Amino acid sequence: MEIKIADDFDLKKIADSGQCFRPKEISPDVFRFIIGENILHISKREENLFEADCNAETWEHVWKNYFDLNTNYASIRHEVETFAAGKPYEKILRDATDFGKGIRILNQEPFEMLISFIISQRKNIPSIRISVEKICARFGRRVGEVYLFPRVEEISSVTVNDLTGLGLAYRKNYIKDALEKISSGEIDLTALKNLPDDELVETLKKIKGVGDKIANCVALFAYHRVNRAPVDIWIKRAIDQDFHGENIFDAFGNNAGILQQYIFYHKRSNH
Repeated sequence: MEIKIADDFDLKKIADSGQCFRPKEISPDVFRFIIGENILHISKREENLFEADCNAETWEHVWKNYFDLNTNYASIRHEVETFAAGKPYEKILRDATDFGKGIRILNQEPFEMLISFIISQRKNIPSIRISVEKICARFGRRVGEVYLFPRVEEISSVTVNDLTGLGLAYRKNYIKDALEKISSGEIDLTALKNLPDDELVETLKKIKGVGDKIANCVALFAYHRVNRAPVDIWIKRAIDQDFHGENIFDAFGNNAGILQQYIFYHKRSNH
């Protein structure tokens, strides 16, 4: 079906933004996205016009929310420009925002995000993607040529040994701890959406290996807490090198996580 999107929307930038590990450009300008049991192929036809292989109901009830299409990102970019005006780092913020124009914060599955960001520790994005795909191929259900990310119940009983050969190293123990806490009900990923931000983050940190960065990534990319700005190596470098030690995200406010994505994408792409 034909989709009109007037706001910022760049499929390649979204797929390469570092917030998601399964989207893929499967042929020139054709991108595949997966959430739950839903698989989408989408391509840009012309400015603000896209072709998607789903029906109108699925687009309305699944993909509009996934791509956060009820949020105006052009207006957020304008907020960044206003915030940056007259500051020593004005050019850096403008450049990062312009470079990242088209990125959107996806609404992703909490379990997939938790496992994916546990895997992300001390790994680069290509390596994370490989491990995530191996988990899907070993434990997920096959739909056509695609393996879905396993549901909790499909992977909850695995042993640490079952996780061998997936490129996880010491992270196997962290994943096993996450599975135990979720399966026992100690951590209810669905109920977390009702918690205030700080409580949500602190609850996630009860899982072995989950610190501030991973917990805030899950809060931002699974629970859409867009005021959370995870600090990884790239954002730390930006704070130290570009902002002279100032954590500008606290000052930016409610859309700090979106600004973080612009800066992360710009910094990582231009290092």
